[in-house]
Amino acid sequence: MKVTVDPDLCEANALCVAEAPEVFDLSDDEVVDIVLPEPPVEMESAVVDAVTACPKQALRIIAD
Repeated sequence: MKVTVDPDLCEANALCVAEAPEVFDLSDDEVVDIVLPEPPVEMESAVVDAVTACPKQALRIIAD
């Protein structure tokens, strides 16, 4: 699994950070940074929850 963010859609609502803080962080320019773009399998559920929580649908999961 790989996760990506579309910076043009991201509003930095930080809901993804709340769901998976090991994977997502807020940058200084108020766009979500993906700290761990290929999270391990044990984080998959939290990442799916984070992607689902994004109100702007700025996050994407790319299957391996």
